[in-house]
Amino acid sequence: MHKQIAFIGAGNMAGALIRGLLADGVPAENLIATDLSIEQCKALEAATGIRTLQDNAAAVAEADVVVLAVKPQVLRDVALGIADQVQKHRPLVVSIAAGIRCDALDAWLGGDTALIRTMPNTPAMIQCGATALYATAAVSDQQRQQAESLMRAVGLAQWVEDEAMIDAVTALSGSGPAYFFLVIEAMEAAGRKLGLSAETAHLLTLQTALGAARMALESSESASTLRARVTSPGGTTERAIGILEDGGMRDLFERALQGARDRSEELSADLGAT
Repeated sequence: MHKQIAFIGAGNMAGALIRGLLADGVPAENLIATDLSIEQCKALEAATGIRTLQDNAAAVAEADVVVLAVKPQVLRDVALGIADQVQKHRPLVVSIAAGIRCDALDAWLGGDTALIRTMPNTPAMIQCGATALYATAAVSDQQRQQAESLMRAVGLAQWVEDEAMIDAVTALSGSGPAYFFLVIEAMEAAGRKLGLSAETAHLLTLQTALGAARMALESSESASTLRARVTSPGGTTERAIGILEDGGMRDLFERALQGARDRSEELSADLGAT
């Protein structure tokens, strides 16, 4: 039997999760979403067939699972507005709001909440996301399974047992798509400087990125081993890899992710204090 799931917020990520759940066979009547924008609600209804409301508390009152899919800056007010219903009905609460720590959100919701914090990334919007999940002590094994099924509807779901690791996840996979987009930009630009047309450089770069990612996903071997296999001694790949290594690429990525992790910690502290 499918649980009733209420999405507070009807933006892109909520829409992606709803479409993923529908594709997994969850009936539309088991899903409800709220949003202050009537236009946003109508668009989501038309696209998915689910029911929408403008009343957050009413949606929570009929839900087994509540997904908080609003911007972090407004989450405090949203949480305070549904706290009475959360305390009365005791649903599982799943937050996809970046940067809000569980202790702050639990306090806003009235305490002792079955709460799961997640960090999805934007490829979830094409059901190819990577999401980390952290559960508080009040969450049951069954609720963990419910949350995992929810996030697997849009891609990979991976648990972390220490909430502090969410900041590391934010640096790695949360911000990670932008790193790959930057690499794609750089390779395309280099290809054009070598004389390729813009279209050819673009298409070859994208297909190469896709192929490398699929090979890494489908292989049981490490990225290091796969790289070595295409790096013939004295060949073109070895020359290019040597230049990248000499340029300090590994150290640069390490410093970049450390900087993103540190900024995530700063933002969490600021948002949780509001």
